[in-house]
Amino acid sequence: MDIENVIATWEAEALQVQETLGAAGVTPPAELAGVSGMEMFKAMFAGELPQPPIGVTLDFMPIRIESGTAIFQGRPGQQHYNPLGSVHGGWFCTLLDSAVACAIHSTLPAGKAYTTLEIKVNMIRALSDATPLVRAEGTVIHTGRQTATAEGRIVGPDGKLYAHATTTCLIFDV
Repeated sequence: MDIENVIATWEAEALQVQETLGAAGVTPPAELAGVSGMEMFKAMFAGELPQPPIGVTLDFMPIRIESGTAIFQGRPGQQHYNPLGSVHGGWFCTLLDSAVACAIHSTLPAGKAYTTLEIKVNMIRALSDATPLVRAEGTVIHTGRQTATAEGRIVGPDGKLYAHATTTCLIFDV
């Protein structure tokens, strides 16, 4: 598939998701205490729960979350630039943290929550607004009783790797 077709497919998938995602907002944690990770994501994609505001702020969104995997799509823009004229490393990190952490969250039962203990990001090549879209794909490596690990990568529509990451999350009772 050529780059233009990949971009068209990714944009069509994003439009389909946008039709059902709710407005940006924050759900009080107490309302989520009895909900599994996958139940929460299903409610978010159905518009029953708000989408996190960080995606609106940084121009990225969840595309698909299944048990153990999460795909986010972002549009790098000049508003994300550092003083050197390329996308700031914090944008890479936030996009990857969202993908890998949500992949872990999707595996958690009701009554469990998580927080990122550490994330390691390797930026392979610079991003600019010349790359119209990228995807961050997160995959769980291991979910245990107290910790979970996942890995992720940011790829462009041409298949190029822009960054990769690993994370460790702490799992705890709500």
